[in-house]
Amino acid sequence: MALFLMLLGVFAASAPAFAAEGDPYRISGNVQLDGEPLEGVALTIDGPGGLQEVVTDENGQWVVFVPERGEEYVVTLDENTLPEGIAVVDEADDTPNVKEVEMSQGGRVTVNFFIGEGERNVTSFFDQLVQRVVQGISFGLMLALAAVGLTLVYGTTGISNFAHGEMVTFGAIAGFLLVGTSAAALPWWLGYPIAVVLGAVLGFVMDWGLWRPLRKRRVGIVQLMIVSIGLSLAMRYIFQFFIGGGTLQLPGASAQKIPLFGAVQMSVIDLASIGISIAVIVAFAFWLTKSRIGKATRAISDNPSLAAASGIDVDFVVRVVWILASALAALAGILYAYYRPGIRWDMGAQLLLLMFAAVVLGGLGTAYGALIGALIVGVVVEASSLWIPADLKFASGLFILIVILLFRPQGILGRRERIG
Repeated sequence: MALFLMLLGVFAASAPAFAAEGDPYRISGNVQLDGEPLEGVALTIDGPGGLQEVVTDENGQWVVFVPERGEEYVVTLDENTLPEGIAVVDEADDTPNVKEVEMSQGGRVTVNFFIGEGERNVTSFFDQLVQRVVQGISFGLMLALAAVGLTLVYGTTGISNFAHGEMVTFGAIAGFLLVGTSAAALPWWLGYPIAVVLGAVLGFVMDWGLWRPLRKRRVGIVQLMIVSIGLSLAMRYIFQFFIGGGTLQLPGASAQKIPLFGAVQMSVIDLASIGISIAVIVAFAFWLTKSRIGKATRAISDNPSLAAASGIDVDFVVRVVWILASALAALAGILYAYYRPGIRWDMGAQLLLLMFAAVVLGGLGTAYGALIGALIVGVVVEASSLWIPADLKFASGLFILIVILLFRPQGILGRRERIG
């Protein structure tokens, strides 16, 4: 706890301050047809601060507030919400319903749409599905980094760590303070690894100062879970106290998308995120199956008492697991800050249920199960937004969890346990 208090305290003065009630800069515009306002037309604004949705009022006007100046935003008009037979037309532009704008230093940008009769630009359902699946794989790999650490902690200690989401947030905030502020301004190739190391140190401090003493006192699993909930709330509101309620952006969060195939577009950072996730997961799998500590970790997960009787130093292995889980969570936090994009004080809490869904879906205590569960949850969450509102897409991951557990309670790779 003292570690992240010191880290946040050192850089608090250099972090941008945002009002808790909203962001300071404004993008607004009008949607009109032959000079007459159109009401109820939906638009989405994507960029620093995340995706926002807005609907025109009775005067055909709309407005959203965003956190950054000098950054690019993409404004997309949903042509399906226009009157029948009406579309945005521009013979010189293949996608006239999509406009890229840069927030001026004055903090105000206006985006107007000229509407007339024409043929709508439509992306086929198959192309949209492929795009969502690719995004889901990217999200699932990032989620797997956090879920694997969560399941390792559960497998070796029996603790359902509800503070794991805040360890994800810690990694993102540490990365921002080291790379995105003038106080440190480290290059990303140095700052982000240091943020991951700080996450690992946080895991060591938490196990040394909290979890190991509680284990030695033989505190019950339920009590440990309640402690983790309290720790989660404490860390969450400490984050809010230091960075505020607004959205912070890592450098390069609004990088230009590159067309890959079909309707799939990804930035260089998105591709790097996928590559990093795969490389780390492969390295972790090698460590878990080939190294002495990795084999000891699996032995403790299978049977802690037998592992201790065979000469394995359980306390040492558990400490290594806490360090590794925290480092993976910190890395996941940095990647998620680019995926959202943006850093918020409660971003880890938003991921927590999906992490638990991935862990339980794959099988409690199994690292490979957490990886498979995270990929399934990631794809389902992203693909489901084709049928349900984007605000509800996280619920789809929990729905698929319930369905699987009805037919296979132990999860995909879990073992059926005898009760009683």
